[in-house]
This record gives sequence, C-alpha cells and structure tokens, in this order.
Amino acid sequence: MALYNFKKIMVVPTAKDFIDITLSKTQRKTPTVVHKHYQIHRIRHFYMRKVKFTQQNYHDRLTQILTDFPKLDDIHPFYADLMNVLYDKDHYKLALGQINIAKNLINNVAKDYVRLMKYGDSLYRCKQLKRAALGRMCTIVKRQKQSLEYLEQVRQHLSRLPTIDPNTRTLLLCGYPNVGKSSFINKVTRADVEVQPYAFTTKSLFVGHMDYKYLRWQVVDTPGILDHPLEERNTIEMQAITALAHLRSAILYVMDVSEQCGHALEQQLELFHSIRPLFANKPLIVVANKCDVKKIGELSEEDQKIFADFEEEGIPVIETSTLTEEGVIQVKTQACDKLLAHRVDSKMRGKKVHDVLNRLHLAVPSKRDEKVRPPFIPEGALARRKAMEIDAPKRKLERDLEVELGDDYTLDLQKYWDLLNENEKHDKIPEIWEGHNIADYIDPEIMKKLEDLEQEEELKEKAGEYDSDDESEDEEMQEIRQLASQIREKKKLKIIASKEKDVHGPRMPRTVKKVERKTLEREMSSLGIDMSGKDDAHYAVQAGRSRSLIRKRKREASEPPTSRTRSQSASRPPRDVSGIRDDKMLKKVKRMMKNSQRDMNRMGKKGEADRHVFDLKPKHLFAGKRKSGTNDRR
Repeated sequence: MALYNFKKIMVVPTAKDFIDITLSKTQRKTPTVVHKHYQIHRIRHFYMRKVKFTQQNYHDRLTQILTDFPKLDDIHPFYADLMNVLYDKDHYKLALGQINIAKNLINNVAKDYVRLMKYGDSLYRCKQLKRAALGRMCTIVKRQKQSLEYLEQVRQHLSRLPTIDPNTRTLLLCGYPNVGKSSFINKVTRADVEVQPYAFTTKSLFVGHMDYKYLRWQVVDTPGILDHPLEERNTIEMQAITALAHLRSAILYVMDVSEQCGHALEQQLELFHSIRPLFANKPLIVVANKCDVKKIGELSEEDQKIFADFEEEGIPVIETSTLTEEGVIQVKTQACDKLLAHRVDSKMRGKKVHDVLNRLHLAVPSKRDEKVRPPFIPEGALARRKAMEIDAPKRKLERDLEVELGDDYTLDLQKYWDLLNENEKHDKIPEIWEGHNIADYIDPEIMKKLEDLEQEEELKEKAGEYDSDDESEDEEMQEIRQLASQIREKKKLKIIASKEKDVHGPRMPRTVKKVERKTLEREMSSLGIDMSGKDDAHYAVQAGRSRSLIRKRKREASEPPTSRTRSQSASRPPRDVSGIRDDKMLKKVKRMMKNSQRDMNRMGKKGEADRHVFDLKPKHLFAGKRKSGTNDRR
C-alpha cells in the first residue's frame, strides 16, 4: 500500500469561510446571555470562555491542516520529488509555515487577552476585550488568505494523483511521445488511459494493476520525454524523470520502429543514452513497438545495427504490436521474471540474509540403495499436460459463428449440453404443471375428432335442425311482442321530446303533475291498451285520497309551528322534551347540556398548529433565581 492516502485530506476552507464557521460555532456552543447585575467574576468567566473557545477552534482546525498535509522530509523521495515538480516545495513549505505561525499567533493573542480580562472591572470592559481578542484572531486568519487558497488547490490536485506504491513490484514504461506506451498499459492491465494519435496525450502518471504468478503488479505509464537538457524539461516530462529516478521497477523502454511518432530511430537512441543513468541497477527491456507496420528485419542495416548493439550489451529486444497484441504477453512475462530475479538478488546481497540463513537448516536425505525411484505422475495429469502442449485449434465462439454465417446464423445453446446420449440434446423438454406432464393429457387424435365433429354439425345445419321456430308461436304471443315494441318506441320518443324541451334541466319533472282521466285514457289507447272496461271506483278512490292529502297539508301550513316535525305522530313528544315538566326545567336541561359540551367543543376547534399557551407566565421563568434556603414553594 502507499505510504499516504492523499484522498483523506480534509477540505481547506477559504479565510472568509474559516472565520464564519468558527464565529458561528462559538455563538452556538457557548452561553449567550449575561446581565450587568451579575457578579464581576461571573461576567469575566463568561467572556473568557468565548475567547478560549474561539482560540481552541482555530487551533484544532489549523492543526488538522498541518497534520493532514504530508511533510516532504518524512515521505518517500519519489513523492517528495513529485510534489516538488508539481507544486514547488519552497512554496509548499512556506504555506504550511505560514499556517503554523498563524496558529501560534492566535494562541498568544488568546493568552494575552485572557490575562487582561482578569482585571476587567465592568461588563463593558470585558466585552470590549472579548471583541478585540476575536477581531485580532480573525485578522490573523484573514491574512492567510493566499496560503489557504494555495493549500486547497494542492489538496484537490493531490486527491487526483494515482496511488503509487514506491516499494512494490512495478513495471515502468518510458520513451518518446506517441510510441504506444498507453496502448500497452491498456492491454496488460485493467487501466483505461486515453489514446490519441498526437503527442503528449498523457500529461500525468497513470497506474494500472495486473496479476502474475499470484502476485499483484503495478504498471506505471509516464508522459513522453523529449531529448533535451534537464533544465529545459517541463513539468510533464519531469514527472517521468522522477518516476525513473526513484521507483524500484523494471524499465520498458518503448521505441517506435515505424517512426510514425515523428521521431527517427537515431533520436530515440539518443534519448535512451541521455536517460540511461536513471536505469542503473534496474532490469531493462527494449520494446520495439508497431511491428505490424514495419518489422526490424525490414529496416536498413544502420537501423538494424541499433537493435543488434542492444542485444550485444545484454539488453533484450522484443518486437510487439499493441494493435494485433503480438509479443505483448512475452514482454509482460519476461519483464516480471527479470524483476523478480533482480529483487531476489538484491536481497541476497543485503545484510539481513545472513540472519535468515542462520535460522534455516536444509536437510539432505542420503540414499537407501542404488534402486532408481522416478517420480510418479498420474495418467490424467500427463494427458492434460500433453493436451496443453499441442496447439489444437480453438473452438469457435458463437460470435465467430455469427460473423461467419451472417443471416443464416441461429443461436443454439443446446448443442453444448453434456448428456450421456448425444442424440437427446435436441429433444423436446416436457412441460410440468402441478406435478403432471402435460403431454400425458394430450389426445393424439384430437384433430381427427374435431374434423368429425365439424362434419356432423354441417349435416345438422343442412337438415334444418337449428332453424328458428317462429311460426309455432300462437297469435296471442305475437300480439304481445308487437305491443311491447310499440311501447318501447313510444318511450324513446318521450325521452327525446323531454331532452329537446330543456337541454340543461332534468329529464323528468320534480313534482308529479295532475293527470286528467281522459288524457290518461287517450295516451293508453294510443299505446294499444283499452281503458274503457276498467272500474271507475278505482279512479275515484285515488282522486279522493289525493284531495285529502292536499287538505291536510294546507291545514298544517296554517297551524303555528311547533317543535314537532311533520313525520312525528301527535301522541309521541320530541326526544329533547320528553320527561320535562315545564319550560323552566327545559331551560335548565339545555344549559346543562351546553356546559357539558364546552370542553369537548374547545378541543374540537383546536388543531395541531394552534400555539395556545394555557399558562402565560410560568413560575420558573418569572420568579427569578432562588436564594439559598428552603425549596418549598407552597
């Protein structure tokens, strides 16, 4: 893991926010009420607490800033040099030093004003000393505006830096811009570095991780380097130089054989020799990239001699192509093996190895006899090893088949099923419903039976079995049907006529109109009903009943109103006056009823949002501070 997790550094507020946060916290966390009739020691303590609380807040926050930011003298040299390249270590140290000085000044101001406040003889003087102390503290913080803004920018940039462990197994890619370093790291790791056909696409360090021999490796992609003196290199190039100088890694120097990067092989060789001191005591591999465009054998004799000289010096040269992935795995394997061997050798040359070897004992068993006992390898393991050695053609994937067949391709996953009988792969899968196979309940002759049934129905239709029997009805039923149809038509006409009279009004009148007997007989006769033979007594009874109702309503209307309703009988008194002797007792009952409902009505009118204070002057707020003595308020 990395030595520092820069993403956990707390946000550095601006000077204005710093002051607002601290003063509002002081106001919220300390008492806010003081009176002039308090004793003087209580007033002094009130304002001392304000000053000390403000000083403690400033002290804690500034200390947090100083603790979170890494100290260049304590971290790994790689991070120290990288921060020097990116942020200028002098400016960085100066900003942290200014914050440290501000913290000490705030502590001294608080100490001085607390000492002065001990001699304050009134509330006014103590308050003025408090205001002066807080004002000087805020002025000190306000003067650190530029340092705080600079540290916030550094924090934001540090949080975006990749997490590089300087001590772990690392493969480092370097070379001219646009030679294929980012494409290589995208192939061997899970990183996603931007790749574009122009120089300096990669402007900072990128890290990807991969697994090899059950170990985790990190691959660092550095920005491109140009061949000029160290003093003329910019910030982007200096990041790569810093990584080459400090990271314990295997160096992969990438060269563009096709010269599509815009730089000739001679220039790339000169860059290699100029930065070669940085490769000291590190495994080195030269990667001849873009061999799909031009191979080393197709170069001129002078250019071929460049790579021949590398091999004479013992530096391996591997041709690769990140487009076709040719040689990429070979570079990865060889670089990892060389780095592992180099790390083991460096540890063996150290002093700690002797202490470890002294604790180890290697047991060498002696032979029992001269009989040869070769190792036993199971036949299954031998067969698998042999299958791995033979370059058998790979099985075509479904994607390859789809591209090859085009529109004729159909997805068939059943052909990969592992069954004892190969012929059963494409059998129909039985459908099971509630534990029963549906196929068991299907009649195989169902279609034949359906055809026979349809033929039988056709024969019945031809024989006239389904013909309607309208003629069998007697004449009486025909007359009833005809009369019913006439009544329905007449009813529809009535509805239409009522709609045409008043579009917005009701369809039927609210009150029943008086209908003359002659009108009723005429309408019924038009509908086909004979009313001449009916008994006249029936209509007389109905008319008499209606006249008696009219008279009764007129009589009730002329009588004075009482508490009794129309539907009540005269023998039963109303419920609210039943059992009452006289009007005096009735008034008393009404008054008792209203009094009993008073509390209920008040709670019914009150809602959740009603702020009703029953006790306007609670004793504990208006009685004042109790002196020493009895606690009995009663």
